Amino acid sequence: MRQLSIFLLLSLAASSAVADNLRVAVAANFTEPMRKISALFEQASGHKLELIFGSTGKFYAQVSNGAPFDVLLAADEETPARLAAEGNAVSESRFTYATGKLALWSPTAGYVDDQGHILKSGSFRHISLANPDLAPYGAAAVSVLKNLGVYESLRPKIVLGENITQAHQFVATGAAELGFVALSQVMKEGKVEGSVWIVPSALHAPIRQDAIVLDKGRGKAAATELLAYLKSDAARRIIASYGYSF
Repeated sequence: MRQLSIFLLLSLAASSAVADNLRVAVAANFTEPMRKISALFEQASGHKLELIFGSTGKFYAQVSNGAPFDVLLAADEETPARLAAEGNAVSESRFTYATGKLALWSPTAGYVDDQGHILKSGSFRHISLANPDLAPYGAAAVSVLKNLGVYESLRPKIVLGENITQAHQFVATGAAELGFVALSQVMKEGKVEGSVWIVPSALHAPIRQDAIVLDKGRGKAAATELLAYLKSDAARRIIASYGYSF
């Protein structure tokens, strides 16, 4: 029994010796899925994750200026590729962990029709979207409005959020009657509260979201393990439950 106790103590000590702490920069649209994935990953691996949520554009600037992030889960594919090309990330670690879906949403049932015709009617005071210069979902929203030929007429009604989380908050709090959000923000277990138009992908460029190990995370086993876990069936079930595809 004593030998068994010693073995268990040594095993725990060895386990804690290889456990690591990671700082993970996560695109705001992926907040809820990543919180769930993080809990499962920590339980399975023993590693600890510090999740920082924000806009991909701001993360790019911060990483370029030496911010101590180990891993980036971006809202696009261009930013990780650019960081790798500039020597700030591990190029071979990059992969698409999810493909996002853009949605026009209102918390009011029946307010947004399932074809998005409300955009052409303009029968609202404010419409929210994320800053297109910082957030890929915001850039996609602008593309949609331009492709529908309503961007100029609706421009005075646009309320810009710093990121997709703030764009969602503007609608949720009533500062705007409707807004472009990530489908993941309003879908829970396959259902959406309120009313929604899931924007056809033909109206904007694909929102491929890439993950990459940053220079600060180079050589850290935990960073490699996290990216591998994002490809696991357990993680993908969570990701799909929020409306993402692969």
